[in-house]
Amino acid sequence: METLSGVTASVIFFGVLALIATERMHLTIAAFLGAMLLVFLHVLTLDEAIHYISRSYATLALFFGVMVMVRAFEPTKIFDYLATQIVVISKGEGKRLLLGIVAITAPICAVLPNATTVMLLAPLLPTIAQEINVNVVPLLILMVFVANSAGLMTLVGDPATFIVGDAINMSFADYLMKLGVAGVIAVGVIVALLPILFADIWHKRLDNLSQLPHPVVNHPRMLALGSLIVALVLVMFVIGDQLPVPISPPAIALLGAALCLLLTHHSGIDTVQNILRDIDWSTLVFFMSVFVLIGGLQETGMISAASGLLSFVIGKNIALGSLVLLFVTGILSSLIPNIPLVVAMVPLLKEYLVTVNLAGSDLLATDFAGQVPPEILPLFVAMMFGATLGGNGTLVGASSNIVAAGIAEQHGKTITFHGFLRYGLPVMAAQLVVMSLFVTVRFL
Repeated sequence: METLSGVTASVIFFGVLALIATERMHLTIAAFLGAMLLVFLHVLTLDEAIHYISRSYATLALFFGVMVMVRAFEPTKIFDYLATQIVVISKGEGKRLLLGIVAITAPICAVLPNATTVMLLAPLLPTIAQEINVNVVPLLILMVFVANSAGLMTLVGDPATFIVGDAINMSFADYLMKLGVAGVIAVGVIVALLPILFADIWHKRLDNLSQLPHPVVNHPRMLALGSLIVALVLVMFVIGDQLPVPISPPAIALLGAALCLLLTHHSGIDTVQNILRDIDWSTLVFFMSVFVLIGGLQETGMISAASGLLSFVIGKNIALGSLVLLFVTGILSSLIPNIPLVVAMVPLLKEYLVTVNLAGSDLLATDFAGQVPPEILPLFVAMMFGATLGGNGTLVGASSNIVAAGIAEQHGKTITFHGFLRYGLPVMAAQLVVMSLFVTVRFL
């Protein structure tokens, strides 16, 4: 019966991916329908489905809070104003604009979650694209590539990196010294590919900057107070977990959203109903549905089985195992969100290492406080790199990709699965190859 449930969960999961990939169904509808099928076919009970959603409440709360804050600022026209200034600073040159997107996004994503950064910065891009007369979709795709890749710069830049690093007790400073350069290299790969993948925009030039619109910022007092709220939220994102009474990023985002709603309502520039109506509910429903789909694979043991097979293939060859983990994890994380993937694979990798006597049994302890032997560190590093960079491969590979797709839809554009794949596959392949060289030279 368990085998049948596992097969059913796998068929539904890959069926949803097929519907999204062939664009026969909107990705939110496909995921929602798949999640409901798991419940009605008794692979998961409704309580279990809700449980898997609740386990990911932090992601949903963070997204909702940031969405509200961004929407609250729309009446001020600040995004239009900043977009015009960016075009002016880039002198209307496409290559300067592309490099500017990289330069702005990368350092922010080194300390903030990549999807959060995309929510904050992406509203600038539709206006920029309109002013220089290019399609906004490639600009959004570039931003998510940089956001996903820059997550490797620090231990906290990407959830998958943090989960693996925390499992082996790697400190922030230790990661920065040993592996931080990998994030710079990953972003460098994107920069090298800009003239090839984004050739039309790279060669674009706006000759008459005087014809640009000159948007005026509205409600300056509200904007000033709102900017203080956003600044406080960003600072708390960085230091909240280190306070005597820790405050998580989702709680900070929700408090920021509540303050922005209060400010917007009492200033009279917009209504609570309008703001909540314009939230990207489609993206939130998609993520909830994906959590249920992944829950079906976890509940039926399919992820464990796949990870166990991978461990069997590795053998005792650390060099081969590291490269296999890098590419297999990369490919898997382009199809499966990296958070549940690494959550499932880390304990299985630990168990395998203990079984083949490459690590002591204390590695399996839930309160493990030691350091992993240096010779097996490449395996965990490869998992970090693959899980993070694999998200650049497909539209469903990372949360920031889905956020960008939702923002595009709100502005009348569509990021299709095939359209994303045309950019994503070359970037992911190039980054994984370069990271394999980095792991080989650095560790092997």
